Amino acid sequence: MIRRMAKGVTFAAVRKLALSLPGVEEGTSYGTPAFKVRGKLIARLREDGETLVLKVPFEVRDFLMSADPATFYITDHYRGYPAVLVRLALVDRARLRDLLEEAWTFSAPKTLRAALAVRQPG
Repeated sequence: MIRRMAKGVTFAAVRKLALSLPGVEEGTSYGTPAFKVRGKLIARLREDGETLVLKVPFEVRDFLMSADPATFYITDHYRGYPAVLVRLALVDRARLRDLLEEAWTFSAPKTLRAALAVRQPG
């Protein structure tokens, strides 16, 4: 029997995943809960409470939107920023964990990136 991964994560799950990364702290951005590494935003909850703004390189954003446009999208506001919008109700936990690590790697200083590499031996 093939088991499908359950889709959809809560913001509590986002919090747990984000705070497990080295140097990540919870704060606010535009009045919503956010996660930052050394003061640099990696993710924040949008005002709708159902969407995560995730900081990723443009090429990652383009790939995600092409591969799964129901889950990953942008609005005109984010077109010029290295960020993708993630519908929390549609993303699976494993994928979100990987994407939070991608966002963290994109923003974290070298010393913290080295700490993550040590935590995940090759």
